Amino acid sequence: MVAPHSARGDIGRMADRCGHITQEEYARGLAYRLRGLRMESAMTQEAVAERAGIATYTYQKYEKGESRPGVPLNPRLFTLISLANVFDMDVRDLLTLEYDSRAGV
Repeated sequence: MVAPHSARGDIGRMADRCGHITQEEYARGLAYRLRGLRMESAMTQEAVAERAGIATYTYQKYEKGESRPGVPLNPRLFTLISLANVFDMDVRDLLTLEYDSRAGV
């Protein structure tokens, strides 16, 4: 699976180095993934939030990797499914943050 955004490489390097990633690292990787998918789709944060049925402020926090200030991103399952649908992908693909050595990231 090729990464649409370089954050997937960052997560892969962390996992390779430590053997696991922290909740904060995963939240940061998912935030980069959401931002990258949104930019590739040429949508605004407002458009993604509206299509997912969540508040714009909530989605903005997700792109920062936070649920609340200082608390790592932790969306509900139905929110993740809604976001995956917005980007026309399976929720498993949305949540898969892999390092792709071919991409060099």
